Amino acid sequence: MSKPASAARKFSPAAKLPIKMLNDRILVQMDSPEGERRSTGGILIPATAQVGKRLAWAEAIAVGPNVRTVEAGDQVLFNPEDRYEVEVQGADYLILRERDIHAVAAPRLDETSTGLYL
Repeated sequence: MSKPASAARKFSPAAKLPIKMLNDRILVQMDSPEGERRSTGGILIPATAQVGKRLAWAEAIAVGPNVRTVEAGDQVLFNPEDRYEVEVQGADYLILRERDIHAVAAPRLDETSTGLYL
């Protein structure tokens, strides 16, 4: 007995397949390389000078159907240690759970503002 062609096909990272996030997962992409950051004056601070337990911002690229407070395009604040890394079509992304998000920044949140601006 031979297996059907679809069962024998394996996932290849080079394959251009659509991706759908599941449950409460959020796919994010960070702007700068991990560890490096810039001061408000524009000075590059290397990863070796990194302060422990520093939270990071990233852009939400895709969200699962059970995510309630984050939409694609939002900026999210999270602990870089609470994540899973993945490469999709040559780009690096992170997968987070909604419960690991500490804050959300988006223009749509202006209606329910707390008075804090980031």
